[in-house]
This record gives sequence, structure tokens and C-alpha cells, in this order.
Amino acid sequence: MTTLDDRTTSPAGPTVADVSDPSRLAEPHEAISAEELQLAARNHGIPLEALRYDVTPAGLHYLLIHYDIPEVDPATHALTIGGAVDRPLTVSLADLRLRPRVTRQVTLECAGNGRALLHPRPVSQPWLVEAVGNAEWTGTPLAPLLREAGLGPDAVDIVFTGADHGVERGVEQDYQRALPVADALREEVLLAYEMNGAPLLPQHGAPLRLIVPGWYGMAHVKWLRSIEVRTEPFEGYQNAVAYRVRQDADDPGVPVTRIEPRALVRPPGFPDFMSRRRVLRPGPCTVDGRAWSGHAPVVGVEVTTDGGESWASAELDPADSGDFAWRRWRYEWTAAPGRYVLGARATDASGRTQPVEQPWNRGGFANNLVQRVEVVVPAE
Repeated sequence: MTTLDDRTTSPAGPTVADVSDPSRLAEPHEAISAEELQLAARNHGIPLEALRYDVTPAGLHYLLIHYDIPEVDPATHALTIGGAVDRPLTVSLADLRLRPRVTRQVTLECAGNGRALLHPRPVSQPWLVEAVGNAEWTGTPLAPLLREAGLGPDAVDIVFTGADHGVERGVEQDYQRALPVADALREEVLLAYEMNGAPLLPQHGAPLRLIVPGWYGMAHVKWLRSIEVRTEPFEGYQNAVAYRVRQDADDPGVPVTRIEPRALVRPPGFPDFMSRRRVLRPGPCTVDGRAWSGHAPVVGVEVTTDGGESWASAELDPADSGDFAWRRWRYEWTAAPGRYVLGARATDASGRTQPVEQPWNRGGFANNLVQRVEVVVPAE
């Protein structure tokens, strides 16, 4: 691990940029670094057994915090809406609570989910497949507020700024993300102040966050403090540098936006402590899990018990929770003694299906490779 003393600094002394390492790929056979473990300890995924819940309890929902959890007082917090608008607005949390109230179930997934399974491994938050959760988000729609502020015909991007502040790849910044105007004006987009019927927890963006159904988690800006309308494309770090699918460092890439289809298996049986390999008794077993997509509703799930050599259709529960919430699926399997590799793949109404072999990209983004769950069925 590089230390601050190892870095080259100017004669005047170190700068803010000196605290960051450039992005890199792990060397072949390189173990997870102490810095990656530090991120993994700070952030967390959903325990896969919690896929049994239709609505993920807040403490089990995946969590990624780029910088620090800021200290924000709900009593004095206000949201400003400005930039290229006719009528700049300042709205308190109390004012937002007086506006029309909407609750939506929305599945959130980190754009880097599955990154640690890629080869070579992009060195960053080392997600396996657990960076997901499905919650009930309550708030008020964003679009009416933007219209009240008066969007001009030349508006291009809407920039959302959070109260969290840090350094990333040498760039000091507030966390900022932009949405194209058309996406920001979708009726599903919320300014949320509650999660699962309770005020937002600090780590989930209290007192106010953005919810953009169908998009990966980087778009759902937490600790939201300002909205700015711009007449030119936003070139901030999180849009123009991070969260782009690229093949090498010089590739400008394409932006990460909507969630690719994915199905996860709720691991059956019980686990080995270290490997998490499963032990399952012989006999009938209902294999189940969840499936979702940000492009279109999930219309099918297939299950494999032999590592992808063969596939069988699973049964999907009704989509009672809306187009942006995950769906439960189930598959009846009779487990005979032996060793198995279980997996599931989702297909959505746009025709997108999970790959068995994952195309690689330098950031490890939008990786929806089929999960592998090793199961041992012992002879009785």
C-alpha cells in the first residue's frame, strides 16, 4: 500500500491531490488490499438470506458511502433549486412534507456490484453480488418542483449535490450527479425523506435523498442539499470520469445509467462458516430468490443446478409491487446426493438477459454475471 510519505510532493508541501492513488487494476494473483478491506468494512451488502424479505429492512439494505456521513440537522435543512430557472426556490423539509406524498418500492443496486469477481480486478470497493436492496421510499415527486421553478427550453442537465465532501482520484469535491432533463422529469423520481415508513437513517441519506427508479445507486444522491439546472452537459467528476463503462484508462467510455437485469439465488440449506459453501439435505427443495431490471419489467427467470450446463424455467410471483421493485421467483428441485452449482438468470421485457460469461470493463460497472452458489448434498 502506498503511504503519504511515499508520494512525490511539490516543494511547497503536499496538496489535497497527493492523498489519492490513481485508478488501477490488480496484478494477477494480487490479494484484496488493506485499503479495499477498509472500504468493505465501512460499506456492506445484503446478507443473501435476507432475500426472503419482500421489503429489505433498513439495516440489511446494501450501503455505499463515498466519503463521510455528513452531520445534517433536519430542523434547519433546506433544499435550494437554482441555476437556469425562472424562479429559484428554497424549500425546507417541513415544506416538502406538506407536498403530495408518494410511496414506491424501488430496488437499488450499486453500479459496481460484482466487481471483485472480474479478472483483472478493478481496485475499488470489492463487491461480490450482495450490493442490492429493495425498500419502500416515501417522499414527494421531483418534477412538480422543477416545473414550479420554471425550466427554460434550453435546460439540458439537472445537477444534484449532496452534503458529503471528499477527495477521489485527486479531485476534491462535493458528491454531485446529474440527470438529463427528461429523466429528472419522470413522474417516478422522488425527493425521499422516509425509508420503510420511518425517517431516513443517517447512513441512508437523512434527512433527504434522491430516488431515481431503474438507475444504479450512484444516481440516488444522498444528503441532498441543492438542485441546479444547467444549459450545458454537466462535466463533474462523478458523471464525466467515474461511472463510465470503458476498456482502458484513455477510453472516454459510455455513462452508467439503468440497472442491467439480474437474478439472485437465496442460498438453500446452511453454510460453512468460512467458504459459505452450502450444505443441503437430500429431498425436495424450493430454490428461490429475487430478480429485477432497470430497463423493463422482469418477464422470466431460469435456474441452473449444474453451473450453466442446463437451464429450467422458474415460476415468477406476480409483480404486485410495481415495475421498479424486485420479484420473487421459485423453482422446485429434488436434491440428490452430490455437488452442485446453482445459479439463476433473469430476462426482462426489453429482451435483455444475464450473461454466463461477463464482458469486462475497467471500472467493474454494470456487471450482471450469473451468480454461482456451491451446494453439497451429503449422502444420508
